[in-house]
Amino acid sequence: MKRTNTCGELTKKDNKKGVTLCGWLNSRRDHGGIIFIDLRDRYGITQIVLDPKHDKEAHKKAEHLSREDVLQVKGKVRLRGKGLENPKLITGDIEVIIDDLEILNKADTPPIEIDQRIEINEDMRLKYRYLDLRKPNMQKNLRIRHTAIKAVRDFYDSNGFLEIETPMLAKSTPEGARDYLVPSRVNPGKFYALPQSPQLFKQLLMVSGCDRYFQIVKCFRDEDLRADRQPEFTQIDVEMSFIDEEDIYTTHEELMKQIWKKTLNIDIKIPFKRIPYDEAMDKYGSDKPDIRFDLPLIDVTDILKNSDFKVFTDNIKSGGVVKAINVKNSPLSRKEIDELIEFVKIYDAKGLAWIKMTDKGLESSVVKFFSDAIQKEIIKKMDAKKGDLLLFVSDHKHFIVNDALGNLRLKLAKKLGLIPKDTYEFVWITDFPLLEYDEDEQRHMAVHHPFTSPKDEDIKLLDKHPEKAKAKAYDLTLNGVEIGGGSIRIHKRDIQEKIFKTLGISDKEAKIKFGFLLEAFRYGAPPHGGIAFGMDRIAALLTDNESIREVIAFPKTKSAESLMDGSPSEVSEKQLKELNIKLDIVKK
Repeated sequence: MKRTNTCGELTKKDNKKGVTLCGWLNSRRDHGGIIFIDLRDRYGITQIVLDPKHDKEAHKKAEHLSREDVLQVKGKVRLRGKGLENPKLITGDIEVIIDDLEILNKADTPPIEIDQRIEINEDMRLKYRYLDLRKPNMQKNLRIRHTAIKAVRDFYDSNGFLEIETPMLAKSTPEGARDYLVPSRVNPGKFYALPQSPQLFKQLLMVSGCDRYFQIVKCFRDEDLRADRQPEFTQIDVEMSFIDEEDIYTTHEELMKQIWKKTLNIDIKIPFKRIPYDEAMDKYGSDKPDIRFDLPLIDVTDILKNSDFKVFTDNIKSGGVVKAINVKNSPLSRKEIDELIEFVKIYDAKGLAWIKMTDKGLESSVVKFFSDAIQKEIIKKMDAKKGDLLLFVSDHKHFIVNDALGNLRLKLAKKLGLIPKDTYEFVWITDFPLLEYDEDEQRHMAVHHPFTSPKDEDIKLLDKHPEKAKAKAYDLTLNGVEIGGGSIRIHKRDIQEKIFKTLGISDKEAKIKFGFLLEAFRYGAPPHGGIAFGMDRIAALLTDNESIREVIAFPKTKSAESLMDGSPSEVSEKQLKELNIKLDIVKK
């Protein structure tokens, strides 16, 4: 080895010890002829001293060093002078006086600053990712991610699960996002698909008798990107036989407990809270509610249906709803309220009505449309006190009201500082709808996927009222972020075929796409279910990052491009010809 120690481990106990260190020159200071270097590796920083009286040759080399040069130094550990210690560093009590310095590689001036305190444009960070990753905070992110993944593997191994790899090249069975397609050279005109998840394979593993499976697996979805999405992402994929929802909950609460203990040394309280989907949407306007703060959505439809405010009453008559949020002791100015009105329009709300609670009662331009009796009911239902601000959204479509107020709730919580720090609120969302109607496709679509089992008592609804059926499905959310989702699967062929028909999938199409699964079900499929967790999202939450790009070594941009290596890129005509592909693109 070229080094005896790292740059982040030497302390007082190593005084007078001979050491060899390797790393990058983080900074260089010349103090009256004595040169001080901060030598950095992924473990930390050690102060290096080059004194011409101690070693003239090493000092002479150091005179020509620059930032990010790669060095090997040999010397002896000594204590820093009294009052010169740096309590911010593990190595802050010592320094190394150098006997020999070797320049392993010279570095050009970096195109971006390695100092994490200096803010850099994200495109530049991604273009020079290999330099960005040298920063201590990025090294910490990767270290925490590694620790979390190790905790996952240790947990499943100790609980009798097998880690089994499933194919990366598989059949295209699109039922969610678009597939990434891979042309087959040896089968002209045919394509593989990169897996959106190993869903069908893990169900087949249950049929095969591998009753406890997990895999930390790459998945691929060709969809529009945002902060918590990437075209390729890492999933903790799990499937279990002979279980029900309760087994999923208890097993994976223990998993989360172990991850947080091993990575952050935090004891997570279990069991987690459970909220039915309908309640989550009604109270929080979201199926991934952040319950670290209150600020609930309150339904005031029944109170306002007899008011004279036509905007509300017209929506109510059309089957719509009116909901409100009470901002307690509101500090918001009129200008800020106007900004909130524009904010809810992003979510297709037509506006935002507001009322202030004062000594004299409710005050606003809309109050004149409400009788005294209605005002008293509003005050009671909203628990309005002096200084409170009531914010109302109404629409004939319930999901618009929930979406607008749900996002407004989050915005207000951040703006008003209502979210406590270092708090982890896990919530199971249960009892999801099995299906939803897609107006564009003019057919029912699976809320999770077409292999999700309906609740036993709701199977009878599939013939005439499929939209009323509930699923044996569940999501795990944390602080307003969905980190995992799954379901108990259909394991009987006749029910699976019934679901396909309800989804508008013909027998022929079902055979083409899923024939191998239906065939497998003929030979004794056990009851089974599972869950999949977004490893990138978990790592982002563990490291207190909003974007998963901060916890992925080499992520793509929002347009699914890698600025570092230039992918996706054009390929040669020869390669296209080998794949029997001819491009139909007009070049600009």
